[in-house]
Amino acid sequence: MQMMALLGSLGPVWQAFLAGCFTWGLTALGAGTVFFTRGVDRRLLDLMLGFAAGVMIAASYWSLLAPAVELSAGLSVPVWFPPAAGFLAGGLAMWGTEVLLPYLHPEKTTVQPSGGREMRRSSLMLILAVTVHNIPEGLAVGVGFGALAAAHPSATLAGAVGLAVGIGLQNFPEGMAVSMPLRREGFSRLRSFWYGQLSGIVEPMAAVVGAAAVIVAAPVLPYALAFAAGAMIFVVAEEVIPEAQGSPRLATLGVLAGFVVMMVLDVALG
Repeated sequence: MQMMALLGSLGPVWQAFLAGCFTWGLTALGAGTVFFTRGVDRRLLDLMLGFAAGVMIAASYWSLLAPAVELSAGLSVPVWFPPAAGFLAGGLAMWGTEVLLPYLHPEKTTVQPSGGREMRRSSLMLILAVTVHNIPEGLAVGVGFGALAAAHPSATLAGAVGLAVGIGLQNFPEGMAVSMPLRREGFSRLRSFWYGQLSGIVEPMAAVVGAAAVIVAAPVLPYALAFAAGAMIFVVAEEVIPEAQGSPRLATLGVLAGFVVMMVLDVALG
């Protein structure tokens, strides 16, 4: 509670920056597992991914879509248009990045062992793909905190924090997904960790941009909130849940637990 009070005393841009640093930190934590092990227990990973999916689904509605719908009531377009358009745009933007960068599923690819230039190119593409993938996630965190500046009842600090927690949790295996393949292909542990955490460094910067954009351009806030929600739901449906299917029952329980925790936080603290 003291941490929430301290966070609440800051401005939305600083809140977004700190939340982006948190999600980056969990990326680094995941990458850091390369120092201690060759992998993480599959069941624990599936449970974590399921929990992250539940938190992200709940936060996408309470922190992003619900405020977008209510804020759209004061615009000159039909009330359903901004959330629908923004939501689809967010999902399509994520789909477009995956089409352009096929390395966005690093756990399904390997760094080519041929050595030399080809190996460096494959490694670079792997890191670049995950880095680009993290930009919309950072923007979503920033938009969630930037919405607080509008002082709308549906935009709550608890909801924004929950969204950051959900994204951070799914960043943990993402950091592993970069550092572990690099280590297996001959990179040192330090270099593997460095490149793994580097993929998340864009999130604090993107979070600040997202928060500042919706504060400066208030009319775009409903579209931006819905865009972030669409991007998050795409990530959940395309990546988080499919990746957690090694132990589907644990993953499902994780989804339920994450959804309920996020719902309780939003209702109790909102």
